[in-house]
Amino acid sequence: MNFTYEDHVIRVNMPDQPSLMDEVTRRFRAHQGFALATINLDHLVKLRQDGGFRQAYAAQDLVVADGNPIIWLSRLAGESLALVPGSDLVMPLARLAAAEDVPLALVGSTPEALEAAAAHIRKKVPGITIAACIAPPMGFDPESAAGAEVLHQLRDSGARLCFIALGAPKQERLAARGRIEAPEVGFASIGAGLDFLAGNQQRAPRWVRRIAMEWVWRMLSSPRRLAPRYARCAAILPAEAMNALKQRRAR
Repeated sequence: MNFTYEDHVIRVNMPDQPSLMDEVTRRFRAHQGFALATINLDHLVKLRQDGGFRQAYAAQDLVVADGNPIIWLSRLAGESLALVPGSDLVMPLARLAAAEDVPLALVGSTPEALEAAAAHIRKKVPGITIAACIAPPMGFDPESAAGAEVLHQLRDSGARLCFIALGAPKQERLAARGRIEAPEVGFASIGAGLDFLAGNQQRAPRWVRRIAMEWVWRMLSSPRRLAPRYARCAAILPAEAMNALKQRRAR
């Protein structure tokens, strides 16, 4: 499934979680870093508006479908993708890191949230090494000197997997820069994944996710903030559906 812009083509190149885990395992063993992005409809809105975000996304090595609209669009395009939410990748990736003796770092949120998330991971994943917890200050710019300092801290800590929970587009921009300045580190952009572990945010119940209504649950929990976002997402769906159909005809 491709999303095409004037200057970049973004491809969902990991069709499901098993494929992703196999590729991450291969990279761990080869001491190769990576940048992992979890594309969703909100990202598509931002990609249309922000050339810098498109450039950062094009630098991501691994892209999975995070959100049922991406799955539906892939079916229109004649492809079969599985839903791989970023929040659902945190624990599987942490367990894989422990099994492969890969130290982990956490970046984003607040010091308190990172401490709580780290405690949760240590409890659930025996043998995990958490090499660094870094909470950048408010207004953090991944392309500033502060961004370089975070990446140098990560590199010096010995971490080889980093969960970035800064939200889009900051997390993808930091991961793209990290591919250059800390090339042996795998960067996984996971949005609110660490806040969920810390208990600062609550995910929709499993049954709500199962019927593809997590977006409704989230919007009702914060309507003033999320209703405009979802309206912008809905507005681009017709054009994205047409793009998907064009891909099907071109197959």
